Amino acid sequence: MKPAELLAVPGVAESALSPAAAASLPASAPEAPWTCKSAGVVWWSRARGVRGSSAESIGAGRGKPVVAIGGLISYASTPVGPYHEVFGGIGTRHGRGVEVSIPFMAVDSPDSVVGGRQNWSLPKVLASFTGEPGVDWGLFASGEGWTVRVTARPIAPRLPAKMKGLVVQRWPDGSVRTAMLTGRGRSRLAIVNVEVTSSVGDLASWLRPGKHLGVITSDVEFTLPTMS
Repeated sequence: MKPAELLAVPGVAESALSPAAAASLPASAPEAPWTCKSAGVVWWSRARGVRGSSAESIGAGRGKPVVAIGGLISYASTPVGPYHEVFGGIGTRHGRGVEVSIPFMAVDSPDSVVGGRQNWSLPKVLASFTGEPGVDWGLFASGEGWTVRVTARPIAPRLPAKMKGLVVQRWPDGSVRTAMLTGRGRSRLAIVNVEVTSSVGDLASWLRPGKHLGVITSDVEFTLPTMS
């Protein structure tokens, strides 16, 4: 993907990549598939805040929005090394299943920014992170004009879990491509308290603040292949 195409990856205002930031990025990153090991917190809420938002207009979902999904993840191993990530996604009904489109994502790895944009049209930007999963479950991410803060309280035992989900993204040329994420790890149900602020877009209107049901994940290993 050329530098101009990196800039053109669709995303909400909080995931806008400036020309100056793009110029500072590495020239390339490892190609898909990526196999990663991680731990973190993922939560979900009803999609009523999604309708009419910038996320809905940018998202590549091919059906009715049914859920908003958020996550703060710490990667222990990836093709570009360890890093942290925050994301906001929209789950839409497609046929008998649900597919997820991600219009907001930020990381603290320049190589991951390039890899995410060139491999899967994920609108990654650089951000700062504090906290680690398992350390009081207090996680914080901040970028240009926005913040996401998460605390999680487990309410169930940790259990083995398989992961499988269809990721669908819109590309700079207008096409829509998909990839099936697969993996396994451990998870436990949790009550997740989420604080979201933004002065540059409507992130807090669809990745809604408040208490939500979610999961604390650990020992996760997953693979995201090339999109087609």
